Amino acid sequence: MPRHHDRVWVWEVAASPAALWPYLSDTARFNEAAGTPRYAVNEIAQPDGSVKRQARAVYKGVTVEWDDPPFEWIAEREFRQRRVFRRGPLEFLAPTMKLEATPDGGSRITYRLSAAPHGVVGHVLFATGMLDKIGKGLEEMVQHAAAFVRGEAGQPFAYTPPPANPEQRLRLATLARQVSATPYAHGLEGKLAEHIETAQEVDLVRIRPRKLAREWQVPLRHAVELCLEATRVGMLGLSWNLLCPRCGGAKAGAASLDQLPRKAHCPSCNISYDGDFTSNVEISFSPAPSIRSIAEGEFCMGGPHVSRHILVQQILQPGEQRMVTAQMAAGEYRLRTLEPGGECIIQHDGGAFPAVIAEASAAPAFAVSTEPGRAIGGIVFHNRTNRTLTFVIETRDWRRDALTAHEVTTMQAFRDLLPAQVLRPGEDVGIDNVTLMFTDLEGSTALYERLGDGAAYRLVRRHFGFLAATIREHDGALVKTIGDAVMAAFSTPEHAVQAALEIRDRIGGFNAGYRAETAAEGDAVDVAIVLKMGLHGGRCIAVNLNDRLDYFGSTVNLAARLQGRCRGGEVILSQTLADDPAVAPLLLGRNLRQEAAELKGFDRPMPFVRLLG
Repeated sequence: MPRHHDRVWVWEVAASPAALWPYLSDTARFNEAAGTPRYAVNEIAQPDGSVKRQARAVYKGVTVEWDDPPFEWIAEREFRQRRVFRRGPLEFLAPTMKLEATPDGGSRITYRLSAAPHGVVGHVLFATGMLDKIGKGLEEMVQHAAAFVRGEAGQPFAYTPPPANPEQRLRLATLARQVSATPYAHGLEGKLAEHIETAQEVDLVRIRPRKLAREWQVPLRHAVELCLEATRVGMLGLSWNLLCPRCGGAKAGAASLDQLPRKAHCPSCNISYDGDFTSNVEISFSPAPSIRSIAEGEFCMGGPHVSRHILVQQILQPGEQRMVTAQMAAGEYRLRTLEPGGECIIQHDGGAFPAVIAEASAAPAFAVSTEPGRAIGGIVFHNRTNRTLTFVIETRDWRRDALTAHEVTTMQAFRDLLPAQVLRPGEDVGIDNVTLMFTDLEGSTALYERLGDGAAYRLVRRHFGFLAATIREHDGALVKTIGDAVMAAFSTPEHAVQAALEIRDRIGGFNAGYRAETAAEGDAVDVAIVLKMGLHGGRCIAVNLNDRLDYFGSTVNLAARLQGRCRGGEVILSQTLADDPAVAPLLLGRNLRQEAAELKGFDRPMPFVRLLG
């Protein structure tokens, strides 16, 4: 019997390579659906800074151990890996998948499996048709993925979740009904319950609201509020994760914000890194164990699905030069290796991609640089060092699906539903960019004198509710009230300005509605709320103050000072905020005036834009 077996299967399907790639390259999803068991991984740092992965699994009572090296891939074209076994019925296993476009817009999929048996059990497996069974299973999964892409199947692969017991099903249904009775469900509680009950475990270990919103085609705020409310009632648990800035993996985490470590070490990349509220601290969710438990371990750790931002990954031996076929769109790319060392960032114009070179260097151990490219559609890699290196070409979009701590903590529902989630006492966190809005009433003293304290207070409280609702609709959060004033925070400038403009446009309707309501009660209030608003965005620090997240710094001070320059019915934006590319279009056609003034606490006149009432 031959020691080495090599089988090739070819299928043609009516779905494009670009559409199929996210599913066929998701080797963890693929393996789970195929019924392969989870495995444990031991990541061992090597003296040269690289990482060796050793894996162990038990399959049908047989213990299997192997070296688990990185995959190689070219996005939307191919992937391959070679596992060498230390224990079990195989000597090695090397899958390769290639995708090619066909003239009719479909795909030709070529799947090659090279393997060698080990011991009596291995030879028996091969002699009894193991490869034929694998080929049949592969074809079924490929055809199912193509049907999913065409909208003919509900999931990428046929999958039967573990059966839930009656208590789990009843608990899930009860909690879903509780969620549905709140304003945070948005009619999505059924989708979430179905997702928890039927989705693959790879989709449940880190439920990410941004991904749900994209797949369900709903506003991000709706998906976030749904998950937060589901956490409040006990349907979901939450985790704060510190994402590695190289691989994007969640390498440290905590269930409470005040327990989140400020630093983490990624054993996969062998680097240590800091947590950043704005970029790599994310919130994710998972089913409560009482509803559906998720086992520990990996279905596949190093496939293309783990790092979607990596478009090309290739392993080169010392001195090796290789050219691969890949067309890279114009944009910014980072060129590096998996092994710790140099890196460089390039702006690619969409033409010939530069050759990627690694060569020996004193510090770091090697440098990554570029040379002029040869031809459009081909990329040359050259390893000029004396060690094996894994080259990487990646976009900077490694946190595409992450909902950052900064984003979620500037949403009203987070503060309403999870008020205990605050920073540890005495800790402050730097925020790269937050947009702050201050509002205040014009003539509040006269308002109290005219209406009396009770009636005036009720009107002010009602206006707080109006502001909070509008702020929430624009993905912001009401941080605090200060007398009759409000401070609100937004993670994006355009949402803050949109909220301010809508508040100004709708305040007349609020006044009319309140007059009509009080008239119907026989105690008509014939006064109008007149608002003044100031906005500015920039860096600040977040702290825990009075058991809530608050913000401090010059950005806060400037926003407050600008509000102080307002007259009734006006909105003032700092010049930097007004010039923001996402804000400028919102101001077109508005009645505005550019000004500058000396403001308390600032050593030079500050320019701003006044939107006239």
